[in-house]
Amino acid sequence: YTILSKVHSDRNVYPSAGVLFVHVLEREYFKGEFPPYPKPGEISNDPITFNTNLMGYPDRPGWLRYIQRTPYSDGVLYGSPTVENVGKPTIIEITAYNRRTFETARHNLIINIMSAEDFPLPYQAEFFIRNMNVEEMLASEVLGDFLGAVKNVWQPERLNAINITSALDRGGRVPLPINDMKEGVYVMVGADVPFSSCLREVENPQNQLRCSQEMEPVITCDKKFRTQFHIDWCKISLVDNTKQVSTFQEVIRGEGILPDGGEYKPPSDTLKSRDYYSDFLITLAVPSAIALVLFLILAYIMCCRREGVEKRNMQTPDIQLVHHSAIQKSTKELRDMSKNREIAWPLSTLPVFHPVTGEIVPALHTDSYDNTSMPLMQTQQNLPHQTRIPQQQSAGQY
Repeated sequence: YTILSKVHSDRNVYPSAGVLFVHVLEREYFKGEFPPYPKPGEISNDPITFNTNLMGYPDRPGWLRYIQRTPYSDGVLYGSPTVENVGKPTIIEITAYNRRTFETARHNLIINIMSAEDFPLPYQAEFFIRNMNVEEMLASEVLGDFLGAVKNVWQPERLNAINITSALDRGGRVPLPINDMKEGVYVMVGADVPFSSCLREVENPQNQLRCSQEMEPVITCDKKFRTQFHIDWCKISLVDNTKQVSTFQEVIRGEGILPDGGEYKPPSDTLKSRDYYSDFLITLAVPSAIALVLFLILAYIMCCRREGVEKRNMQTPDIQLVHHSAIQKSTKELRDMSKNREIAWPLSTLPVFHPVTGEIVPALHTDSYDNTSMPLMQTQQNLPHQTRIPQQQSAGQY
């Protein structure tokens, strides 16, 4: 494929500082720059992805985020501009990639941040909506429905959406792909009137206790949101900027003149040689000598100061020594008796009669024979005085 790059004309937008900014990157806007499918009459539905960055930098400004779920959905740039960027045009380079033909189309988005007259709004509330994803909440009709519900509850004269943040950007987990679960989204809105009594119900001790027990609090105005938005009232945040005490401390500035410390004298270029012999003695020789003395003392105690058996016997009671000696003597006698005991001879070793002559055959053992290794039964091959019995001859042979 031939990779081409086409550049659109620049586009200017004028968001206000402190107010939610949403810009949709529509795929239909870039489809005209890419060739259609080879078959005539077939509708082009190429996968298109976008890359956005600040001109001259690899990423976007800190207040600007971008999301695109799939290559077949539109991309969305959103965020809340800050006061520091007022009057400074922010140029965002948008590059569209056609994943079928590998072609690119590019144009610049110039963001001219304007200052808001009543910014910042003093009363700000942040809601956590559990059944929405960030791209769903950024849709103009969905965001309009949510602001309408908040306006019915709050009754302000001026109400603006300040910022929208995905729960994943706040450390939330990716939801399981079951039951059409959503990741959740935080929506911050600001108004010019104090919070209504309904929103203040979250601060009641009873509701705080229910939240600590992971139970849903009882909010009277929840039914106005429940039809479309499932709000986690335990995660709502109410900020009153009119009661916040400034922690800025005034800096006491002096005359800006340092005290006179005399004329500066840099070190000389020539360095004198230094003797490190004394340092060696202090760091190595002295600890080694102390270790050697301790080793000699320990060796003398362990080898030359042994008390021995005599001192042990002197410190042992006499009755304990007598008992110990008696036990040793009895043990020795029992061992001697076990060596000299006689074992009953098995029947196979007793004298037997000769089967032919009738004489008594002596025993198979002698007095010096080791009877401990003698088997209980002797086979016929092992008998020394075995006499063969004449076998019966066959008939006709005598």
